[in-house]
Amino acid sequence: MSITTLSRKNIQALTPYQSARKLGGNGTIWLNANEYPTSPDFQLSGKDLNRYPEPQPQAVIENYARYAGVQPENVIVTRGGDEGIELAIKAFCQPDQDAILYCPPTYGMYAVSAETIGVEMVTINQTTEFQLDLPKIKQALAEKSNIKVVFVCNPNNPTGTLLNRADVLELLEMTRNRAILVLDEAYIEFTQAVTFVSEIANYPHLAIIRTLSKAFALAGLRCGFVLANPELIEILNKVIAPYPIPVPSADIAEQALRPANIELVKQRVQGILNGRDWLIKELAKLPNVVEIFDTHANYVLVKFQDGQKVFKALWDEGIILRDQHKAVNLANCVRITIGTDEENAKVIESIKNI
Repeated sequence: MSITTLSRKNIQALTPYQSARKLGGNGTIWLNANEYPTSPDFQLSGKDLNRYPEPQPQAVIENYARYAGVQPENVIVTRGGDEGIELAIKAFCQPDQDAILYCPPTYGMYAVSAETIGVEMVTINQTTEFQLDLPKIKQALAEKSNIKVVFVCNPNNPTGTLLNRADVLELLEMTRNRAILVLDEAYIEFTQAVTFVSEIANYPHLAIIRTLSKAFALAGLRCGFVLANPELIEILNKVIAPYPIPVPSADIAEQALRPANIELVKQRVQGILNGRDWLIKELAKLPNVVEIFDTHANYVLVKFQDGQKVFKALWDEGIILRDQHKAVNLANCVRITIGTDEENAKVIESIKNI
């Protein structure tokens, strides 16, 4: 007997999330994971590692609360934003009974986490303008009383687009006393749009996911946050691992959230935005580019005449992008993370040479 047959049926059928590193590639330029192109320099404090860490690192919580404009009781620290997704499903969805709702094209881990836990997935595709289809969401909520968690991403990954603020507020009203609304703000630092953090006081069912992986240039740290009202935070604390954040990670995160480094983050973000503007301008000159989608993140989604050809040609050169061809309504689309000026220039040169 194969041990595979002993695993849960939903796991046997599960297609795991294809992370950027899992997809591989012999890359010299990595522009497929929305990482910051260079690494900041932090030093470990030398704290003893023979002791377990704090269940929730208090200094990190206090620093992030100050940065986000909330109180410490509104914050839980997680292993990247991905754990926040998983915690919400674990805490509010009964396996083989409840459901989540999400709106493709969007981040793939909402579906993978639900499928792993054994929770039904309800999908309501975004409109052709990459906005929420509120009438269909309302209909789904009315017809399926088992929807317990709704996921939306703003700015959205992989499109980079912003949701209409009024639509998100309407969705919050629609889900009040009905479901938890998880708003993924992993890329909020790259947009001038106003965060929804101030709405936590008005909507006790709102949970906001944040991360240090993007603007803070610490993807390798695996440190994220959920911001919500204290009652919701306490529920998530019930299902999180006893010691989720290793001492070295907490140590570096605490340094990263000091005021002096936050000023450096703002400078790095501006550099990325400048690079994004340049890349978009140069892409617009290329004859095989069909459309460049409006973006408010550290990446740009581009539709080519033959997106898979572009993706493969650059892959063979060691320039690793993210193929979105199979995503909903994204045929021939490729997502390009903003890199250094030299990396951005190499992307343009390589596409010209196809």
